[in-house]
Amino acid sequence: MPSAIRTQRIADRIRREISEMLLREISDPRLHQIFITDVKVDRELAYADVYVSAIEGTMRSQEVLDGLESASSFLRRTLSQRIELRSFPRLRFHWDVTPENADHIERLLAELREKNKNREDASKK
Repeated sequence: MPSAIRTQRIADRIRREISEMLLREISDPRLHQIFITDVKVDRELAYADVYVSAIEGTMRSQEVLDGLESASSFLRRTLSQRIELRSFPRLRFHWDVTPENADHIERLLAELREKNKNREDASKK
């Protein structure tokens, strides 16, 4: 079993390679304007969980995940040629809601700051 540091390096390399492939090699329109948010590889190197998101948010989640599933054998084959491992992990794709949640929280905080500013302005008058 590889160390935690080695597993993280492999995950980082998979994330980088998939991101480059999405930009340069894959022409599926379902996979335009998506980004890889994280990759986690298990300790046995059997599975790589790839977390993705899109600018449009969850509206496109099913479309994006379907596109990635259809491209998964190509991605895995190409990755196994670029990253030397005895056996390459199977890719599992998941939708990452973290960017959407962060955006929602940021909007709420901006509203609170605006309300607080309005209260201060009203109290000064």
